[in-house]
Amino acid sequence: MPKKMPITDLLRQTILERGIPFLTLEQETGVLRQSLMKFARGECTIHLDSADALADYFGLELGPVSKPKRKGK
Repeated sequence: MPKKMPITDLLRQTILERGIPFLTLEQETGVLRQSLMKFARGECTIHLDSADALADYFGLELGPVSKPKRKGK
């Protein structure tokens, strides 16, 4: 089973892999580029509303993990 990645790590990785300029991300998501740069460098975290905007922009979704059913229940 693959190790789960924290949401912040997934967002940070996506920002860095896509290589979209921070100014463009700021204009498209409303998240300040200074915050984006610090977040991408791991210097700070971001607010949930910013994470929502970034996840929406990149097409990322958070959903429940299906757990295997237990026998006898």
